[in-house]
Amino acid sequence: MGFLQVYARALAKLGPDSSLGWLLALANVGVTVALFAEPVLFGSVINVLAVAQADSASADWAKLWWLVLVWASLGMFTIVCGTLIALVADRLAHRRRLAVLSSYFEHVLQLPLVYHGETHSGRLMKIMLQGTDALWAFWLGFFREHLAAFVSLLLLVPLTLLINWRMAILLIVLCVLFAALTALVLHKTETLQSKVQTYHSDLTERASDAIGNIALVHSFVRVESEVVALKSISERLLAAQYPVLSWWAVATVLTRASTTLAILSTVALGAWLFRNNLITVGEIATFVALAGLVVARLEQAVSFTNRMTLDAARLYEFFDVLGTTPAMHDRPNAIDPGRLIGRVEFDDVSFSYDRKRPAVSGLSFTALPGETVALVGATGAGKSTALMLLHRAFDPQSGCIRIDGIDVRDIQIGALRHNIGVVFQEALLFNRSFAENLRVGKPDATDEQLGDAARRAQALNFIEYKVEGFDAIVGERGRLLSGGERQRLSIARALLKDPPILILDEATSALDAATESHVLAALDEVMRNRTTFVIAHRLATIRNATRILVFDHGRIVEMGTFQELQRSGGVFTRLITEQFAGLGASEEPAMQVRPQ
Repeated sequence: MGFLQVYARALAKLGPDSSLGWLLALANVGVTVALFAEPVLFGSVINVLAVAQADSASADWAKLWWLVLVWASLGMFTIVCGTLIALVADRLAHRRRLAVLSSYFEHVLQLPLVYHGETHSGRLMKIMLQGTDALWAFWLGFFREHLAAFVSLLLLVPLTLLINWRMAILLIVLCVLFAALTALVLHKTETLQSKVQTYHSDLTERASDAIGNIALVHSFVRVESEVVALKSISERLLAAQYPVLSWWAVATVLTRASTTLAILSTVALGAWLFRNNLITVGEIATFVALAGLVVARLEQAVSFTNRMTLDAARLYEFFDVLGTTPAMHDRPNAIDPGRLIGRVEFDDVSFSYDRKRPAVSGLSFTALPGETVALVGATGAGKSTALMLLHRAFDPQSGCIRIDGIDVRDIQIGALRHNIGVVFQEALLFNRSFAENLRVGKPDATDEQLGDAARRAQALNFIEYKVEGFDAIVGERGRLLSGGERQRLSIARALLKDPPILILDEATSALDAATESHVLAALDEVMRNRTTFVIAHRLATIRNATRILVFDHGRIVEMGTFQELQRSGGVFTRLITEQFAGLGASEEPAMQVRPQ
């Protein structure tokens, strides 16, 4: 994306306020014309006064007063119109910044999990904040100053040819020379600033990563190491930023020098032309004033160029994220079937993340409503991928997944996921109250429903123990709670959502035996009368599952009940032997998923 494309896309982000933007643009042109007319009026006044100095009787005093009146009117117009432009532009820029920020936030939340797995959340936050700040500064500067500056330089300066073409050529040559030097600075700094922006992203990502894992930093005495690493990135950032600053310093010197050069050359040429009777004193005064005005506009143009050079890299990143297409879309005729019954069919389903090595291949099985189906196998065998396909984190490259006979791709994504509840291995919680975390799946839940779900999930006791009760904050990612409390809260959330299909992704793997007994009691409640898929590495916990699917290298290699598979002497038997090696023959695992 080139510089002008970024410029155009920034203006396009005005969205529904584009008409107001055009109105502001026209007002800017009007103010620019008025400001341009002032030096012309000034020159005309000087000419009248020069005639009056030579012969007072022949002076056109009426013309002088009319010129002064018009000048005063234009001055009032520029003051009032300039004030209104500033006020409206401020409000427009702030309003659109928040609107675009919300749009970016919504877009990022819709991006696939693979994208989020590859892109740090700190980087996405930094891109959102810096990108919208850059758009805000662009809009504000554009409507307040920069549009008027470019109109002056591109349209009005050539009109000075009508006043005195010789002086006008000098003014145009100075503008072209200055524009060429500015373009050189822009060319030199654009690529350099992109590298600087990369270091800014690395800096934000590193800081966010350390703060987000503060317990790890403290426990492994990593404070000094993390600070050193951050300083190292800062040093590389400065090393990349200094050349850019040097070029900007050159641009600033050129701008300052141009003021003196423009006025001196204008006066010198004007004096020579006056000596040869090719110009009036008033015209010299006009061009001196115009030279000052043009230099001021050039300074604004340089300021805009510097700002855009700084912000262009941020906007490249911002528009790059916005240009990332969400993997999942509703089909044109997708339906909302309401509450589903829960019959799930996988029909020869295959999927590959890189389209080279299959993550799952040829999956075919059926889960009837109310059944508990366990998925077991080594890490990377395809268990999680299979269930991610069920709630359309991805779509299969071949085969079909149906719920109640309907292809999941023919169901609206929102409607599909309303029918599926997930209890993750890591309880994912917002830094909000108990009530807000529970209402994630059912925003309209009453206080009574919250209490009932918490009670059934064995979570009511520790919630009521808090002084604020359901209004107590759980901390970032639930850090104010124990592991078992977080997991029971996530189970309560699933109970409140009350989906017909439930996915338990290693929901008890990180818990101690005492805590696990409470969580399993809660799981018994949440699994009742719904189709449940259990991903488990601890095979004792799925002893009484309706059916067990054994995965190996993306395929289902065995299928049956616990007892059937244990007697088969196959992969499942080997897994059982490896996992329970060393246990006494009489020892019976106490924790089990019980059939509903």
